[in-house]
Amino acid sequence: MSRSDILSLFEKYGILSTPQRLEVAEILLEKPQHMSADQIIDRLRDAGSSVSKATVYNTLNLFGARGIVKEVMVDPVRKFYDSTTHPHHHFYNVDTGELRDIPDEQVRFSELPPMPDGSQSESIEVLIRIRGEG
Repeated sequence: MSRSDILSLFEKYGILSTPQRLEVAEILLEKPQHMSADQIIDRLRDAGSSVSKATVYNTLNLFGARGIVKEVMVDPVRKFYDSTTHPHHHFYNVDTGELRDIPDEQVRFSELPPMPDGSQSESIEVLIRIRGEG
């Protein structure tokens, strides 16, 4: 995604553009991918950036709250930021820490449980935990 595309996205979602937010967005939104905050920080450091860890976390929280990225909790202490924001499914490899998309057509539901009274289904997202090098 180009810088002008990112700036348009910021405007669309009501996000004030700062150099630090642009740096984080350029890494995370460069292609469909899943990244942890630590992976983003490592990429920033490799590029010579001095963006603080706190700023990265604050920026990712803002992006998640505004809907620019999707937050995927894989366990109680590990969160990924997904540049693909529509509801979809994932494999999470607990050995390697990799999060991968599962194509929608590969997950089928023949029946769902009844929704609690007064509620309706908003989305279904499956996280399948796997082990091994697969």
